[in-house]
Amino acid sequence: MADIHAGGGPPAGAPRDRSRLDKVKQVAAEEFRAFLLSFLYLYVLLGVFTLHQQITLREHDISFAPHGWALINALVLSKVMILAEKLKLGSRIVPHPLIYPIVIEALILAALFIGMHVLEHVVAGLIAGESAAASVPLIGGGGMFGLVSVAVSMFVALIPFCGFRQISHALGHGRMQRLLFSPPPYRD
Repeated sequence: MADIHAGGGPPAGAPRDRSRLDKVKQVAAEEFRAFLLSFLYLYVLLGVFTLHQQITLREHDISFAPHGWALINALVLSKVMILAEKLKLGSRIVPHPLIYPIVIEALILAALFIGMHVLEHVVAGLIAGESAAASVPLIGGGGMFGLVSVAVSMFVALIPFCGFRQISHALGHGRMQRLLFSPPPYRD
């Protein structure tokens, strides 16, 4: 069969198309890795919160075990976390000293997570035929104290994750991971 391209080689632009495909694959792999890390952190975090709630309720002979919701919420909140990063929420904060963007990111994520929790319950309530007002969940047992307690708990729990991410960005691509997970270089 005769080659349809002049010169018999690959079509013009094929190496460029290959490099674009490689770039897309690389970006997709990095995005998946970021999502997976966010998911794992949130799943452990929400699992610990659920376990704490279960222990507290067992002390009062109340059966409780919604560990499946920790998994589902971790999946949803991981996507919220990735979206917040892509939208560069809080990026106007000057990154020096580095503690400022760490704290701001943790505050923003805690507020977004509580907002998503409320939205989830309101939408579920509306689907079930309830009013929006009746669907708003009691956060932390209800009232301002409950809301502030949950917000502070979530904020504090997100600081290590946000710190790791911000310090990783400041050190450069992959350096933090190498420092933490690679053997130290040989020293005399």
